Amino acid sequence: MSKKQSMQEKHLFEYAVIRIVPRVEREEFINAGVIVYCSAEKFLQTRFQLDAERLKAFATEIDIVELKKRLQAFEKICAGAADGGPIAKLPLSSRFRWLSAARSTVIQISQVHPGMCASASETLDKLYFQLVH
Repeated sequence: MSKKQSMQEKHLFEYAVIRIVPRVEREEFINAGVIVYCSAEKFLQTRFQLDAERLKAFATEIDIVELKKRLQAFEKICAGAADGGPIAKLPLSSRFRWLSAARSTVIQISQVHPGMCASASETLDKLYFQLVH
């Protein structure tokens, strides 16, 4: 086996950060999750965490239950779940583009960033711990 073959193959991936923006007009946010898409691995997943105490300190009127429902919808769309609505039925790339589209709501998405990875799942873990946890 050559050195090239023994190295783990790298794949292009894209990711975006999920942000909670309680007062859109103030443009302040808390990173709440990450979405990772890798076409070569047929991978699209999100991971999020809602720190209720931190969010309530940031914006007392925020509805944590509603936020959680909306973020769980992201999970259903990523998974292509039957109860994920019509977007969940689209191809992976289209689902990622829809999830990472710009919005002006309480849940917003960062710009999409590219990278190379050997494992999209490990990359999701790494990004989640670096950017959210």
